[in-house]
Amino acid sequence: MRKIKLIALLCISTMLAYGQKKAELTSPNGNIKVELSIADKIYYTVSSDNQVLLKDNSLLLNLRNEVLGQNPQLAKQKTTTANETLTPVIPLKYSTVKNEYNQLTLTFKGNYSVEFRAFNDGIAYRFVTDKKGDVEVLGEEFSLNFPTDYLLHQQQTGGFKTAYEEPYSHINSSEWKASDKMALLPLLIDTKKDYKILISETDVSDYPCMFLKGNGANGVTSIFPKQPIEFGEDGDRSLKLLKEADYIAKTSGKRNFPWRYFVIAKEDKQLVENTMSFRLANKNVLGDVSWIKPGQVSWEWWNDASPYGPDVNFVSGYNLDTYKYYIDFASKYGIEYIIMDEGWAKTTRDPYTPNPKVDLHELIRYGKEKNVGIVLWLTWLTVENNMDLFKTFAEWGVKGVKIDFMDRSDQWMMDYYERVAKEAAKYKLFVDYHGSISPKGLEYKYPNIISYEGVRGMEQMGGCTPDNSVFFPFMRNAVGAMDYTPGAMISMQPNVYCGNRPNSASIGTRAYQLALFVIFESGLQMLADNPTMYYRNADCTEFITQVPTTWDDTKVLEAKVGEYVVVAKRKGDKWYIGGMTNNKEEERVFNVNLDFLNSGKTYKMTSFEDGINAGRQAMDYRRKESQTKQGESIQIKMSRNGGFAAVIE
Repeated sequence: MRKIKLIALLCISTMLAYGQKKAELTSPNGNIKVELSIADKIYYTVSSDNQVLLKDNSLLLNLRNEVLGQNPQLAKQKTTTANETLTPVIPLKYSTVKNEYNQLTLTFKGNYSVEFRAFNDGIAYRFVTDKKGDVEVLGEEFSLNFPTDYLLHQQQTGGFKTAYEEPYSHINSSEWKASDKMALLPLLIDTKKDYKILISETDVSDYPCMFLKGNGANGVTSIFPKQPIEFGEDGDRSLKLLKEADYIAKTSGKRNFPWRYFVIAKEDKQLVENTMSFRLANKNVLGDVSWIKPGQVSWEWWNDASPYGPDVNFVSGYNLDTYKYYIDFASKYGIEYIIMDEGWAKTTRDPYTPNPKVDLHELIRYGKEKNVGIVLWLTWLTVENNMDLFKTFAEWGVKGVKIDFMDRSDQWMMDYYERVAKEAAKYKLFVDYHGSISPKGLEYKYPNIISYEGVRGMEQMGGCTPDNSVFFPFMRNAVGAMDYTPGAMISMQPNVYCGNRPNSASIGTRAYQLALFVIFESGLQMLADNPTMYYRNADCTEFITQVPTTWDDTKVLEAKVGEYVVVAKRKGDKWYIGGMTNNKEEERVFNVNLDFLNSGKTYKMTSFEDGINAGRQAMDYRRKESQTKQGESIQIKMSRNGGFAAVIE
């Protein structure tokens, strides 16, 4: 079979060598095909099982003095195949990942090339340049044409200043006008027939992030933020953009540009299981990564640092006694870290002077005694103005930092993400980015980037609904780690929601909240609620705190974009199941086969299910214990905004 594939690829080379203007590249299994046409531009059409999905798309890279891809003149071509096994440093889905693809590299006169890769689950392309000195990139054309009206699931934003927290909009492609708001990546296409197509980017380095706009003609085109060149004061956590360049990036003329990729899924579950961003991203440059420790973290901001009850004989708040209480809670349940959010420092601008009410150094000492690490919150501006703080924090014994309010994705800010990750790694500190982009592949180059927010998470309180969140496994989490901050112990249905700090609450049932720890992927998984609430719900807390943050295997059992997902994940010899659903009034029922279990063994299953009244009183749940084995089926029932969580051991 390998020889047949190689012959097919050599035929492509021969066809181009004789001056013809067309070529084809197919996936290793032959199902996905890219048809290339070299004319006034480089055009490509994407099909799967002979069904055209994207037609006559084009690509250009507009430099200061030339446009790469305009009237291209082919100089040579090269075909390659790959079939390798990759090992992620932080395995969010799988401990090993198969990376198999066919690649066609077209090299053009003018010292540039375009690389196309075809995988069994999608395609990708990127520009590669080999020019002297620096180049100024004025723009990049990523242009798609849809052969019929598609449904687009997207986050729309009114400008480039965004924390990627907008709710999803659902728009027919034929109705997306050029004057409408632009969309963030990832964007999900529903062809309304057989396929879903997830569009995103990876290996974005020294370059801005891509946004998409409708072109008014049933297609989309790219748009990028300009490079900022002058800033002004804008409070203690950001800068005001005063002046932009006329280019989007000034960068090395000899480089690989970001990958633009398409995950092509005939079944919705393939979106959840995909690893495209990792397979295309730059590899780890840190060498020894044994010090990077994913884990869970207790977080005080969502519950306003407000433990209470008969065992709390101190005034709670952002002070020494309260943080020791959080450390004790974390230690009791084997939680690896606590985060100290805004308030740990005397002022936001000064990261070297802790708040005297907190006594940070005593907390670091106490945490070490209890085997609990300290993570400190900072604004990005404070970090930028005090880049030597990583050395100081390492000397103090801090384990990681949570950096907030970037809210931009231009070239300057993307360089900032990388500079911070590199400097933090130098002192063996991990980074959790909030107020941030969605993952763009930098986390594989610098795996001490342990998570990103870049999501409409639970801190949005009543603005965080299961109707929106059920898209995350298929879109946001499908491109990388997601710090959603789950773990609410006060659960409500949307028609009665009324939560506020310190009595923060979530929309969705209790079983739904437990399931999120299995379904959502993050190297740093928050427990957002009050330790007091976790102590009062010990059965739920015991389940949550045993759920791993890294996994050996992932299998999606049931999935429908925007409606429900049921996932089974394995760590060692334990399997966990998590299910979530949207606001559908009727109860959803699934009969799930456990054929993924080992044969010849009897397993104990501990499950948390929506109670009979959970559709009205979201706090209602049932904990059950049972025995099961390979080949048996279990019935999963989920109420509206409901869930299901289980461990099988």
